[in-house]
Amino acid sequence: MSVRPISASEAVTRLGEFDAVIDARSEGEFAEDRLPGAVNWPSLNDAERHEVGTLYKQVSPFDARKRGASLVAANIARHIAREVMDKPKGWKPLVYCWRGGQRSGSLSLVLGQIGFAVHIIEGGYKAFRAAMLAQLPALAQQLSYRVVCGPTGSGKTRLLQALDAAGAQVLDLEGLASHRSSVLGMIPGQPQPTQKRFDTLVWDKLRSFDPARPVYVESESKKVGNVAVPEALISAMRASECLRLDLADDERVQLLLEDYAFFSRDTEFFCGRLDALTQLRGREQVQAWQAQVRAGDVESVVRELLVKHYDPGYAGSTQRNFKGFEAARAIAPRDRTPAAMAALARELVSS
Repeated sequence: MSVRPISASEAVTRLGEFDAVIDARSEGEFAEDRLPGAVNWPSLNDAERHEVGTLYKQVSPFDARKRGASLVAANIARHIAREVMDKPKGWKPLVYCWRGGQRSGSLSLVLGQIGFAVHIIEGGYKAFRAAMLAQLPALAQQLSYRVVCGPTGSGKTRLLQALDAAGAQVLDLEGLASHRSSVLGMIPGQPQPTQKRFDTLVWDKLRSFDPARPVYVESESKKVGNVAVPEALISAMRASECLRLDLADDERVQLLLEDYAFFSRDTEFFCGRLDALTQLRGREQVQAWQAQVRAGDVESVVRELLVKHYDPGYAGSTQRNFKGFEAARAIAPRDRTPAAMAALARELVSS
């Protein structure tokens, strides 16, 4: 049998060495967050955890342990039959649960008795997250950022996508957060990750970057929708070199109509999102915008949103928060199209 406990800090640095990372927690815990690349082999699923917990409280701990053992044994047997039969003897998995206790221990014991070299994280996911968060500030601060600034609709996300395609290092915080970072930025059908999940996604991306090369990132605020950008990262971004992306107003309007096409398709959804602006812009103005949307004049509303909501104070706010904005190099694609953004990205990467 070969089961070796490793510390959470060791797991953070050695994560890429393992053939599989196995999360023995329930599917609900796994959905909230997990280690990068982890697969879910629940020792107890959500319903079974509830059943065992109820037995523990209402009957006795002994009866709960008996029932739990029978469920865990059956689940592990299914995992072995489904996932392990084709694995070679040299297969090396890393296993964890919530705190490195019974659920991961039971699975590791069986895998180790088969003959696999199993590693188990001491303290489980909870300890790993603490070690990851402790490492994140150093990761964020060792990188050199080029912050793409520009008003709403100037094509910052399109440029980041083009930079990524051109081989640049890109940190797309809105992509990781599944949100477009404004009061209207919720994306239909794409729920945001939990804060824990977002932290892990950011950490995993940061550790993939080469510190010798710049990282392009958008000039985000401290929050992207409902998730907060790690403080060390936002501080490093705000102290970094900036680029000012310029795009003509007509192009900005058309870009937003393309990128937010779901608002034109579902006008009631758009009207519902506009309600969020009531406190800032007043009920009368919001109701006027909603009436225009329902009448089919989405373009006029988008243009007014830029002029009356997004653009006022943008430059001042960015200048206050990003030290390099005043000296930012101006960059301008010929238009909003992917081809124009690709040409600009190639120019930036080669400069």
